[in-house]
Amino acid sequence: MTKLDNLKQDLAGRFQVENYRFSHQFGDDVLEVPKEDVVLLLKHFKDSGRFDFLMDICGVDYPDREKRFDVVYHLFSSKDGSRLRLKAMMADGESVETATRVWKTADWFEREAYDMFGLKFAGHPNLRKILTHHQFVGHPLRKDYEADAQQHCDSVLPVHFDNVDGQRGDVLNENFMPINIGPSHPAMHGTLRMMAELDGETIVRANVEIGYLHRCFEKMAETHPYNQVIPYTDRLNYCSAPANNVGYCKAVERLLGVEIPPKAQAMRVILCELSRVIDHIIAVGTGGLDLGALTGFFHLFTYREKVYNLFEKLCGARLTVSMTRVGGMAQDAPEGWFDDVLAFCKEMRVQVDEISKLLLDNKIFVKRTMGVAPVTAQDAVAWGYTGPLLRACGVNLDLRKTTPYYGYDALDFDVPVGTNGDIYDRYLVRIEEMRQSIKIIEQVCKNVPGGDYTIRDKGIVLPEKKDVYGNIEGLMNHFMLVIKGLRPPAGEVYDATEAPNGELGFYLISDGSANPYRLKVRPPCFAIYQSFPTVVQGWQLADAIATIASMNLIAGELDR
Repeated sequence: MTKLDNLKQDLAGRFQVENYRFSHQFGDDVLEVPKEDVVLLLKHFKDSGRFDFLMDICGVDYPDREKRFDVVYHLFSSKDGSRLRLKAMMADGESVETATRVWKTADWFEREAYDMFGLKFAGHPNLRKILTHHQFVGHPLRKDYEADAQQHCDSVLPVHFDNVDGQRGDVLNENFMPINIGPSHPAMHGTLRMMAELDGETIVRANVEIGYLHRCFEKMAETHPYNQVIPYTDRLNYCSAPANNVGYCKAVERLLGVEIPPKAQAMRVILCELSRVIDHIIAVGTGGLDLGALTGFFHLFTYREKVYNLFEKLCGARLTVSMTRVGGMAQDAPEGWFDDVLAFCKEMRVQVDEISKLLLDNKIFVKRTMGVAPVTAQDAVAWGYTGPLLRACGVNLDLRKTTPYYGYDALDFDVPVGTNGDIYDRYLVRIEEMRQSIKIIEQVCKNVPGGDYTIRDKGIVLPEKKDVYGNIEGLMNHFMLVIKGLRPPAGEVYDATEAPNGELGFYLISDGSANPYRLKVRPPCFAIYQSFPTVVQGWQLADAIATIASMNLIAGELDR
């Protein structure tokens, strides 16, 4: 009996399953239900323990259909790694009950679906725009909204907080001091805006505003061929671009039903773990900088630059690399590259110990971070935390172990887990993850498989230049693939990888054409940042700055 059969059997006694549609698409379990049953099912799944994470909520627009929209919920079980995609159809103007009463993380995801598509969630406590500005008219991810229809904003909202009735609260308490930080402020780690009311130095209430770096990633994906989307993924978490490349290509390859060669898998693992190291360098280095530890920042960035040198030697680029291709890698590694990576690992292993002494053993750093702004394991799961922040709360969840890919199950490495969920544990976990990434890289570099670096499917991968210029078959293959484009079969997948900051998921829908019909990215820090006003409430302003750094929020993937 399959998991889907078990699910159907479980629901049969409680719900009218004759109105449900169960299916298994491209390895995903899918359940399509009437919108009236959505929240009842979500509550059942959570209360029964079948699924403990609500990973994402999004919309899909089918303008030629009577019920124009799909509202899609992605559920995950940390116990066995199983997933379920729950879908319901909605007509324009209809609403579905909010899931915020079941999972806290539904808050921002529902606001995003409302902003991008106009989907309404009845009972949502704060159903307002979140990514577009307050002067924006329309819903940009609807199919009838033109991709080049820009709308400029010429004013800024004053300091404001959310009222319980969902309206913006411009009335401030005269007994407290309002303060605005960002989006142009070095402590905000990007185009983030934080607002707070202070009683002395203590935060009485806080609010955040995002959307200052909205780059239309998902809209652009609909207007570009599959391989041309790869450079856009670079600019999600631009601090660890190769991990984004890999996550996206892995989703497309799953839709195509192809497996990349072992050598390409090994190269992707190396790049992802190098990305994890340099991403954690950003988090740890800037976290120390915000607390006054300038030496640690400069020291760590020396080694981030060394990884950039490795990227440059591999592909010619440093920050936004676009190294992967659907089907494998863009090119093979140059001679001696794996030896250079091993030499870096040997050097970096020593430096991780050094930075641990500089920060984690520093009395000032310990006093500023230990016991500050903790998050419980229960709250972390409810908010949709993944990655180092979730593990710092004591939850042992890592997709490289839970649902291994690219041979991670054959590698020897540990998953560091904290206990308190405070700022100190977040850095403790990241420092240890750097050590484990080095361990993984060394294992792979010493045993790189032979063979090709990409599949040789003429309908997927461009031929090498020597064939394009050297024979008519190669020239015609190149011509046809460029003109016709890569065309996965019609269908949809949700695929996720363990990115440096947590689960990076791509929900990809193909209609059989050369461009994705819908590409929704589930960025790790989107779920995390929505908890920030709650996490810092009652703590001091300086603690809020330390919390921002420990969350390692990257505006490029937060805003998309």
